[in-house]
Amino acid sequence: MCETMEIRGFQKTTLLDYPGHVAATVFTGGCNFRCPFCHNGSLVLNPGEQPVIPESEVLSYLEKRRRVLEGVCVTGGEPTLQNGLREFMERLKNMGFLVKLDTNGSRPEILKELVQAGLVDYVAMDIKASWGNYGRAVGLEHYDTAPVRESADFLKKARVSYEFRTTVVRGIHEPEEFEEIGKMLAGCGNYYLQGFRESDYMVGCGCSGFSAAEMEEMAEKARKYIDKVQLRGVE
Repeated sequence: MCETMEIRGFQKTTLLDYPGHVAATVFTGGCNFRCPFCHNGSLVLNPGEQPVIPESEVLSYLEKRRRVLEGVCVTGGEPTLQNGLREFMERLKNMGFLVKLDTNGSRPEILKELVQAGLVDYVAMDIKASWGNYGRAVGLEHYDTAPVRESADFLKKARVSYEFRTTVVRGIHEPEEFEEIGKMLAGCGNYYLQGFRESDYMVGCGCSGFSAAEMEEMAEKARKYIDKVQLRGVE
């Protein structure tokens, strides 16, 4: 019996979530991190309060839109916590869609399985902070970064398109930290510094963003070690 994935949100069309493609986005509930700046707090802290959207309903819509949509983004929460994730991605690939996975990298064994099975076309992996600052950034004081390091090392060598990205938050990050992050990710493909955006559903409070000029200075620090460093979501 095939497992179904627990879907807690569905955006029928997006031009932003999958670079270069018209896509739909599926949101899963639950996460093993508690990043205070997370803007999907309702999915992280109280996923059970969000209505379940039947997988069959999502797949039926996607089937009807196959000539318009090119890809499907699977995000969260943290999708790799879902038991039915592989089966869902298999269904998407059988329908001819490109599949993008958003992940925090905390479950490298799942990430490897999906990529090696050819079920993922693009991976967007969060790098929350420098290794020494990770616990603060993910809201878990003594977090062991070994799984995230393993995922990052895997993507750098895997034959799959990917990006690393950091949401830059005042009070969590320091500008000097981005030279260390550059060293951590040296030799990677695309690295994005994302502007923080406030939400009514944030996990924590008291977070704010940096200016575009400040973020460009941070990007320059990372560019000492990474060729392609860009800003995203910055006005």
